[in-house]
Amino acid sequence: MDDVGYVASKDSTDGSIESEFTPAEQKKIIHRIDRRLVVTVGILYCISLMDRTNLSAASIAGMTKELKLTVPFGDVSRYSVVTLVFFTTYIVFQPPSTIIVRKIGPRIHLSVITAFWGAVMIGMGFVNDWQTLAGLRIILGILEAGFFPSCVYLLSTWYTRYDVGKRYSCFYILGSLASACAGILAYGLMQMDGISGKRGWRWIFIIEGILTCVLGIGGYWALVDFPELAHKSWNFLNERESKFIIDRVNKDRGDAKVQPFSTAKFFRAGADIKIWGYAMIFFNTTTVTYALAYFLPIILTQNMGFSVGASQCLVAPPYALAAIVMYATGWLGDRYKIRGPIIIFNMILCLIGLPIMGFHKNSGVRYFGVFLTTAGANSNVPATMAYQANNIRGQWKRAFCSATLVGLGGFGGIAGSLIFRTQDAPHYHPGLYACIACCLLTLVIVAVTTVVFVRQNKRAARGEIELEDSDEDHQKGFRYTY
Repeated sequence: MDDVGYVASKDSTDGSIESEFTPAEQKKIIHRIDRRLVVTVGILYCISLMDRTNLSAASIAGMTKELKLTVPFGDVSRYSVVTLVFFTTYIVFQPPSTIIVRKIGPRIHLSVITAFWGAVMIGMGFVNDWQTLAGLRIILGILEAGFFPSCVYLLSTWYTRYDVGKRYSCFYILGSLASACAGILAYGLMQMDGISGKRGWRWIFIIEGILTCVLGIGGYWALVDFPELAHKSWNFLNERESKFIIDRVNKDRGDAKVQPFSTAKFFRAGADIKIWGYAMIFFNTTTVTYALAYFLPIILTQNMGFSVGASQCLVAPPYALAAIVMYATGWLGDRYKIRGPIIIFNMILCLIGLPIMGFHKNSGVRYFGVFLTTAGANSNVPATMAYQANNIRGQWKRAFCSATLVGLGGFGGIAGSLIFRTQDAPHYHPGLYACIACCLLTLVIVAVTTVVFVRQNKRAARGEIELEDSDEDHQKGFRYTY
């Protein structure tokens, strides 16, 4: 993270606060923000992703058998119902959450909902039927709805357009490490089977829930507010340093100043079709990532013939590769100011990995396909977030875009929880076809938006239009990144 997108010299004469800091001092401030902001939200996202996806680990640890989750419920199994009900409330409560976080601040909002969903996780360790488990998953969706879009929005307010790609990657890498380590942690917690008369799968929920509560409470002091209030955060920046960040963001895109909220202003952003294009890319991506998160241990057991213990541990290496690819592509995107080619590269990895994973006869080779698919799909999450963050302006448009992006990602979670059906076991070919279709659709959307961005940038260069303009925070010279 040594390269900082915009560094003013000591000789600046524009009267901005940046001229008060040397380049070395500016880098120091940015690195302090990286350590405090990116690491804190990354750790909390780590536990968030672990809590919403630990069903697969609990499933093969005995939960499915004890709660009879393989019994059909309509055209799907009870297990699929339990996974997808989470997303019904997760999607609905995201738009209001981005408004709430702007009003009350991320420190209070994020720490409170994290502690509360930790309590829900503990409760899941004491359920006696699948209906109660499904009900707690609905409540979990309400609480987690505010977390991811608020983090995406918060990060975008702190960094310039060509600094944000690496930061999104680091933020999501911590989540990927959670997915990598969740299986190993779950396997360890399974060994508590019989303690206090509770099965091992129950201890997965109870211990991880306690950990979430502790991190949520600690997050109140570790989290930071938006830049204009950052000097009030515990042991963080002073007022001059906060003004430096605001000035820096204003120079990049001119939307650091928060405009008064109005419902019309917030929802007006929905008229921009590009926002739905970004959201659709995110839907395609999360369909694959959630399908892997919920079903990979099951596929490793049923399709590839690995033992339960081996399946829990073999989840980790593909996510380790994903972390490497994720940061490398994030760095390249910021360094060369590109976004679309990064998304295309990630989808090509998936399109190579999915057929290998699904159709090769050798289980070892199929496991290699898991590496490529996991790396491509997970790396595309921060790549898509950077793509949309680089190509929008305005605080409330940014808030709306974060909500819609993650909202469509929630629909991807529903799709991902349904595409690998019990009746398709052990090969799950229809689910693989669906994942391949999502990757191909992403390639089409990126190709179309690239053509649009090139044409719009050329028109702007000729002085025919101003891009991403608004009456509230007009700034000339904005260009799309493709």
